[in-house]
Amino acid sequence: MKQSIILLLSIVMVGTASAGGYRVSVQGQKAIGMAHTGVAMSDSAEVVFFNPGAMTQLEADSEFVGGITLLTGKTAYQNEETLAEAETDNGIGTPVNGYFTQKINDEMTWGLGIYTPYGNTVKWPTDWQGSHLVNNIQLKAVYIQPTIAYQINEKSSIGFGPNLVIGSVNFNRNLSTSLTDANGDRSNVTIDDSEVTAWGYNLGVLHQLSDKTALGFSYRSEVTLEARGGDADFDNIPTALEDAFPDGEFDADLVLPAELTIGVAYQYSDKVTLAFDFNRTFWAAFEELVVEFEAPGAGTSVNVRNYEDSNIYRFGLQYQYDHKWIFRGGVYFDESPVPDGSFEPITPRSDSVGYTAGGSYRYSKNLELDFSMLILTFGEVNESYEHYEEGGFTIPFEGDYISDSFSLGFGLSYRY
Repeated sequence: MKQSIILLLSIVMVGTASAGGYRVSVQGQKAIGMAHTGVAMSDSAEVVFFNPGAMTQLEADSEFVGGITLLTGKTAYQNEETLAEAETDNGIGTPVNGYFTQKINDEMTWGLGIYTPYGNTVKWPTDWQGSHLVNNIQLKAVYIQPTIAYQINEKSSIGFGPNLVIGSVNFNRNLSTSLTDANGDRSNVTIDDSEVTAWGYNLGVLHQLSDKTALGFSYRSEVTLEARGGDADFDNIPTALEDAFPDGEFDADLVLPAELTIGVAYQYSDKVTLAFDFNRTFWAAFEELVVEFEAPGAGTSVNVRNYEDSNIYRFGLQYQYDHKWIFRGGVYFDESPVPDGSFEPITPRSDSVGYTAGGSYRYSKNLELDFSMLILTFGEVNESYEHYEEGGFTIPFEGDYISDSFSLGFGLSYRY
């Protein structure tokens, strides 16, 4: 058992190099194949994340599930009036997950999950037209979740797990739209902090409505990462302003919003399972990002967000082809939390549609190989950010944005 936990930790921590998107919905290869549904499913240790209450319904006494997703995406920007244009070069992200469950007795099961539901890697060209908002950012948040589940009666079970969240951030932007040093190099600041910790929790309930229909509920709490005493490095500062912008420290809080998911799984036949999840993300908690600098010239940077709560509608299907192969497919509709006038290139998100496919191959009685694919399409939008101020004036940044994302995921499940 100890060896299984050590293996789980090793796989996950090695793979958290980067991730794409502030919210990364790739927490299980089986779930991804079915449009990331899973709150009412009970066929994999992935339920540690999706609904810890479902752990008591797992057939195996012990189960390990691990996976990695290769995620790539880009955003293109263009302003038809100024003819300015730019495109991100984000590379390949590798969000990962690992889950372990073990039955204690007929009523209780414990588990452990390590996963990366939040991350953001965006790299615009240096000194591009929106560089006063962002040049590049890398945000990572790793969740470690020990979990316990209890079978209340024949139809209902409940699960709970505290979340230890470990976050890090590296962010660079230019100090203004035009400030340079004597060589003409743009003045900029980089903030960096790691091993920022916070606590939250995950609560889940599973209820069997009938032999064929299950109803699931999951709530993941809000978490606030409080960066204190991080490094703030200022570069290319004009000689006359160097005393006002010395390298120093910064403080900032980043909100990871709460989520509520309700879903239904229906066993249509011996071979076909249908699933629907409704997800509500409480993005309204992300009103602004305030960065307090030690440097007197930088002072306090208030970055308005004004995000709004948003919904995701997920539809998934699973088909048991034979005793070796399972195939999956799905589609989901994801509403953007970003209101008009608050659209900034740090998280350039518009409404999106995700198309998914995947499957599993039973290599042996105990071992199963999983794979998934996700194509995420965003609508082209003309949007602006109208909260940047410089010299007492508001300077809007607007233009046309179009984004897309693609992922391939691989994993394995081992039961014993």
